[in-house]
Formats: sequence, C-alpha cells, structure tokens
Amino acid sequence: MADFMRPSGDLILIDIKVVPGSSKNGIAGIQGDRLRIRVAAAPEDGKANAELISFLSKLLGCPKKEITLISGEKSRLKTVAIPGGFEDLIKRVLNEF
Repeated sequence: MADFMRPSGDLILIDIKVVPGSSKNGIAGIQGDRLRIRVAAAPEDGKANAELISFLSKLLGCPKKEITLISGEKSRLKTVAIPGGFEDLIKRVLNEF
C-alpha cells in the first residue's frame, strides 16, 4: 500500500494535501506522505471539502455518502476514509498520471 493510504478496519484512510482554488480538479502527484489533489473550489464555507469528496467520488465510482472527511476540515492537510476494496483502483489511477 502507498505511504498515503492505510487500512483501518474495513475502511481505507487516505492522507491528502488539498490545493484549493485551482483551475480544475485533479491529482497533482504525491507530496511527502500525502496524495496531492487540486480542487477548483475556494477554501471557504466547506466548499473545497465538498469539491474534494465529489472529485474522489467520481474518480473512484464510490458514492459521496461513503466518503468521510476524518480530519482537516479547516486545513489543507486532510484525511478521508473510503470503503475498503478501492486500493487497487487508486493505484491504477495514480499510474495514469
């Protein structure tokens, strides 16, 4: 498993560094031990958090309601939880960029 992903029971925790206010949503690589993701939304009133969850939902084909923001609500450094079973898909997506 990549440094930014770890199992927690039947969930996978992903450590992310969010770059809000970007021109478009997308994976921007790995920075240290975090997956770097750009989101187009501004970092105000939870807009960037909602955009991040929406982006991950579309990327993984996982319902938004199953993706949970565990920590970093008001920080660029976040941890999200997704259902187990998506590790291989995440690795495949990362190999494409």
